Amino acid sequence: MGPSPSAGSSARRKRSGVSGGTRMERLDHDILCIIFSFLNVFDLARCTAVCKSCDQCRMKMGLLLTGVGDKVMRLWSLSGYNCVGEYYIPDSAPVVDFDFDETKIVGLLGTRVGIWRRNGKRSIFPSCEGTFSKGLCMRYTDPEAVIGCEDGTVRAFDMYSRTCSRIIKMHAGPVTCLSLSDDHLILSGSSLGSVSISNLSSDQRVATLRSTNSGGIRTLCFNPSSLLVFAGTTIGYTHCWDLRTMKSLWETRISPNVLYSMQHLQNDTSTLAVGGIDGVLRVLDQNTGVLSSCIIGDDRPMDSSKNTNVFIKEKKGIRLSEDARIDKIPRTARPPITCLAVGMKKVVTAHNINYIRMWKFNV
Repeated sequence: MGPSPSAGSSARRKRSGVSGGTRMERLDHDILCIIFSFLNVFDLARCTAVCKSCDQCRMKMGLLLTGVGDKVMRLWSLSGYNCVGEYYIPDSAPVVDFDFDETKIVGLLGTRVGIWRRNGKRSIFPSCEGTFSKGLCMRYTDPEAVIGCEDGTVRAFDMYSRTCSRIIKMHAGPVTCLSLSDDHLILSGSSLGSVSISNLSSDQRVATLRSTNSGGIRTLCFNPSSLLVFAGTTIGYTHCWDLRTMKSLWETRISPNVLYSMQHLQNDTSTLAVGGIDGVLRVLDQNTGVLSSCIIGDDRPMDSSKNTNVFIKEKKGIRLSEDARIDKIPRTARPPITCLAVGMKKVVTAHNINYIRMWKFNV
């Protein structure tokens, strides 16, 4: 995602109104909804469908994986806006978190790990419940799935031998979020408010980063290009530490409420996208923490079309002014952002309801 428009240009834009919600249509195969929010001169396209809910998403290689809350994970083509694969979850084990690569999907199923091959074959291990403490989050870097657990440990599972390769005690409290680097660095956030750092080649914690406020760490990401670590807390703070000095670079409170997800474009060192319970997509400067944009979707449809089994409605995105009263904006325009993924000139957001949104930026 490129640099956001300046505050000056933002002030010159007129705010659009926000009105009631959009009805759902019943579609074949419980296809998930996709919403495109095109900022500036672009339009917002919205697709609605009947399913349970979706609160997680991962985006890479021109594909989008959605799920959690529903009994099916779905892989979508970002170019064709169509579902290219469905991966069913066992009734006995709801999926908690997931990731994917060119050949497989890896999912965390409570106290187990599941692998769904892109060709349709599924395997779940360990076969016995209770092999490790309840998993709360997961990240995958071939060949290992790294799981943050309720007991404060991080456990690495080898996808080929299907065994736990190492256990690292990272926190005194639950591990709430994880971030991995290409050189096998593990960063984990805790409900107790600290970020711990280790390496997959070691079984010891090597460093700890702490915030000055009392909020728990809810979301975390690491930028290997700048060696900066970003975290969002349960009380609306965003933090940044420099790994070269192990010191805080900046911290700022962008919301009075919990922040659920943050991410930046790979190799980009300029902008950071953040989402939380208030449903506002925020864009910050990675180096200063300055808030450059606050964005919601306009509920008013502009146009509609149909792509196979998916209905698309064109809409506008709304850039909020600095003094906007977010609590006065209808919740239909700002459902909680439970997860987000950043791509080139776009951000995908999941909302724990039966659609997702893709925001496209004209930059």
